[in-house]
Amino acid sequence: MNNHDFYLVEELADKLRVNKMTIYRWIKAGKLPAVKVGKDYRITKEDFERAISEHITK
Repeated sequence: MNNHDFYLVEELADKLRVNKMTIYRWIKAGKLPAVKVGKDYRITKEDFERAISEHITK
């Protein structure tokens, strides 16, 4: 089984200095893959880094 590091929505919002609703919108829009565990979402470190690298302005 793979060992993944996961972020919570709140952690990513703090890390990116955005509102947590922004993270929820990205998940709903399919821009950020997430797994729902109970009422909370978990985002793998790999998925987060991939999503950010795809949206970096050049």
